[in-house]
Amino acid sequence: MDAASDASVREQWEKLARLVSQYQFEYYIAGESSVPDADYDALLAQLVAVEEQLGSVPEGSPTQKVGGTFSTEFEAVDHRQPMLSLDNAFSLEELQTWAGRVHSELGGSQVSYLCEVKIDGLAVSLTYERGELVRALTRGDGRTGEDVTLNVRTISSIPNRLAGDPATHPRLIEIRGEVFMKVSDFSDLNEKQARDGGKTFANPRNAAAGSLRQKDPRVTAARRLSMYAHGVGAVEWEGAAPSDLSRQSGMYTLYEQWGIPVSSHNSVETTLDAVQQKIEYYRDHRHSIEHELDGFVIKIDEVSSQKHLGSTSRAPRWAIAFKYPPEEVTTRLLDIQVNVGRTGRVTPFGMMEPVLVAGSTVSMATLHNFHEVRRKDVRPGDTVIVRKAGDVIPEILGAVESLRPEGLPEWQAPTHCPSCGTQIREAKEGDKDLRCPNAASCPSQLRERVFAIASRGAFDIEALGWEAAVALCDPESSRPVGPEAPELEGPELVPLLTSEAQLFDLADPSSALRAGLQDIVVWRERKLKSGTKWELIPYFYSKATASKPSVPTATTEKLFTEIEKAKTQPLWRVLVALSIRHVGPTAARALAAAFGSLERIRQATVEELAAVDGVGTTIAESVIEWFSEDESNRWRLNIVEAWNHAGVSMEDIQDESIEKTLDGLTVVVTGGLENFTRDSVKEAILSRGGKASGSVSKKTDFVVVGANAGSKETKARELGLRILDEEQFRLLLDNGPAAFATDDAEPEESL
Repeated sequence: MDAASDASVREQWEKLARLVSQYQFEYYIAGESSVPDADYDALLAQLVAVEEQLGSVPEGSPTQKVGGTFSTEFEAVDHRQPMLSLDNAFSLEELQTWAGRVHSELGGSQVSYLCEVKIDGLAVSLTYERGELVRALTRGDGRTGEDVTLNVRTISSIPNRLAGDPATHPRLIEIRGEVFMKVSDFSDLNEKQARDGGKTFANPRNAAAGSLRQKDPRVTAARRLSMYAHGVGAVEWEGAAPSDLSRQSGMYTLYEQWGIPVSSHNSVETTLDAVQQKIEYYRDHRHSIEHELDGFVIKIDEVSSQKHLGSTSRAPRWAIAFKYPPEEVTTRLLDIQVNVGRTGRVTPFGMMEPVLVAGSTVSMATLHNFHEVRRKDVRPGDTVIVRKAGDVIPEILGAVESLRPEGLPEWQAPTHCPSCGTQIREAKEGDKDLRCPNAASCPSQLRERVFAIASRGAFDIEALGWEAAVALCDPESSRPVGPEAPELEGPELVPLLTSEAQLFDLADPSSALRAGLQDIVVWRERKLKSGTKWELIPYFYSKATASKPSVPTATTEKLFTEIEKAKTQPLWRVLVALSIRHVGPTAARALAAAFGSLERIRQATVEELAAVDGVGTTIAESVIEWFSEDESNRWRLNIVEAWNHAGVSMEDIQDESIEKTLDGLTVVVTGGLENFTRDSVKEAILSRGGKASGSVSKKTDFVVVGANAGSKETKARELGLRILDEEQFRLLLDNGPAAFATDDAEPEESL
């Protein structure tokens, strides 16, 4: 076969393979077919014949696929153009500041504002080539996403082929949008899941995420997902682009002509006052539209102005997301219970009838301390006002006294620790907090400390989460309690771990403690079609059957590995893991940098510790008290000795290859950086002799701005400080301020 014939046969194969794959997908996944079976069989036979002409079966051929074996593998694929995030405004003043900056940078020229409700869903990028959907990716890290093409093709509102005149289709286009689940579809799904004894979802976004990330696209197809387009990535036209695309809203009009869904809530406004009216309208009507929203997006509509303004490494300068304040709802308070924290602090919290607030269903909310319970006068049986502080932590604001049942008694605070029975008291006179003084052996305190040991700010043991800490230190707390809890018959569950000194024994295959993991059980609720059933199940090992012995789960094997790796963590993480009161990551970093070893910290005086920048007297006194050698404190020193004996690093070995390029400089990093975590960015600054500050002032030398920087960036600009993007931050780390010594103007940020 000559080259021309081979190319012709190959082209014929591609067309047939595309058609056969489409019809296979329709039949086996979507549950419907657009062609009769006989026509499909004929096409498949043609494809087999063409493959015989080629002499081999191309990789991925539909002739080699059993119809029902479609599977999404979530392969990592690069976006042709990065999917950027949005910076946030939390007040009208911040929005006005952004608009003022935009007008200034555009020379005061008139602009239009494209307004969109901010859909609470998952960002996706749809790539169409000559009108055909060839790939769908999640956002991922903005540069690389996961391939979810099969799953996206099950969403009925997304066309596999663009509608309209093919002459209007670009050769290639990345259409950016948001996959979501309508509120009505979410309710239907949860009702069905509950009836079938399956998992229910906390909110529509979680349901959409769980549905889109199914390996079996048939599961995705069975759930009603939707999508609205809200942007564009890379575009390549065959010839000249259509003449009416001078505005982004014009691209949306084109999308609608192609059959791509666009939100009906979009509008173009010419004044900031009109934009603010839209913001207020959707704040008041957030529950009257078809999907959950988590804010309002404002974009400059003119494409030429977008290009002029450009972008930082993570966010466009021509767009901003206005975030609504926390939503307040009411529900019934069922009970007030208390939790004992890692330093013995006893915190009251409310158990409530489940209520949807700020996008998720909550049934517990904090009451902060006993003083707040008295001040707010909330009582079990009250109708209470609930919100999410910072849209994250549910809190009870107070009671609706007009709805209080007559004769409802005040709540009586406990006098003894609910975990160990020790009388609770103030640590010092006048404290608002009460504490359990039994720090050494209180199961709740140990559970909280072990959980804190594993946190990202300490040893970063991912496999040792909250439930694992409960199973190790306080398994009896998995038994349900409260006025509506069922009575469960079963043995009292005994903890395996009675001190964090034993933690590293779990990494030793020969230790009795590790062997004891096989016997750890916890109470779990299992959903049945007829209701629910509570039962005891093994936590760290699989359940033995007649044919299979009990073996460590994959997570347990990971736990062993991660505990072993924790031995090599830097000194500051060891300090955080010890749960010394007031010593968080910032103070721990400062102490580790100043003294270099745990032994030197133990031998230091209050004055020497307090002299360290970022420490002070309160932290210094707390460190001295923690390491004191009186008999009542012996349990703490046992932890240090046990960890040291297990091989945990208690000293930092300085990397002499890192130059002190930031010696004496104060650097503030605000917003998210693409290639740095919050911990690694601090490490990078401190290891080079700089100070990583959390606030902007006239004494700040550099401000590094990432995604969603907010008010710190605004203040830095007002003070005329030097502002860097992530790429320039790398230059600063490598070369110090000399990298910018010849450039007095504010650096032009990369587009």
